[in-house]
Amino acid sequence: MNLDLVKIVGVSAAGKSTLVAGLRRMGFNARPVAQEHSQVPDMWQRIRPPNWLIFLDADLAAQGERRPDVSWDEPWRRTELERLAHARTHADLVIDTSLLSPESVLDRAVGFLRVRRVEAAPEPLVELPRTGSVWHQE
Repeated sequence: MNLDLVKIVGVSAAGKSTLVAGLRRMGFNARPVAQEHSQVPDMWQRIRPPNWLIFLDADLAAQGERRPDVSWDEPWRRTELERLAHARTHADLVIDTSLLSPESVLDRAVGFLRVRRVEAAPEPLVELPRTGSVWHQE
């Protein structure tokens, strides 16, 4: 089965790894892209361009809550958003995760993919290593 590639890109602490894990459990060929750390604007489409690109955003307050070990500030956020501008412009779906649970983010992404008839494997796909810290909703 040749599955569409779904790449997940977005700001730090937006829930990229969590969404990728959820999509892969459901059989979607999802992979994270650490575009927020790259000086290459179109890194998300290099090597293997995705069939679908999902962009996750989160406001500064949500980033701080999810990653209290990191000192987030507005200048840092602006730099990150500049690095992500190309990906956001080309995204098929943008989700602001600031006020959403991980389950709600997954539901929105799956709904989007199903409406577009993106096929999933009948079994979960192998889990990928996480790229950031674990995001737990208490």
